[in-house]
Amino acid sequence: MSDSPRKFKLDRSAFQARNASEQVNYGKEYQKLTWQERLKIHHYLNSIAYGYDLDNSPKMDRTIFSARSQGKW
Repeated sequence: MSDSPRKFKLDRSAFQARNASEQVNYGKEYQKLTWQERLKIHHYLNSIAYGYDLDNSPKMDRTIFSARSQGKW
C-alpha cells in the first residue's frame, strides 16, 4: 500500500437501494434535454472515463491514417 491518502472516498449516502418498480427512469429526463445539452454531458462523462481535461481534450493523431482513391472500375 502506498503512504499517500486516497483522493476519493465513496459517499454511501448518495445512493439508495431500490427494487425494479421503484427504479428511476433517467432516460426520460435526458430526452427532455436538447441534443447540444446531451452532447455536453457526453463530453463530460468521456473526460471522466478516459481521464482528460475538458479544456484540453486529446487530438486524433492524423499521421497514422492515410487516404487514397479507390480508382474507377
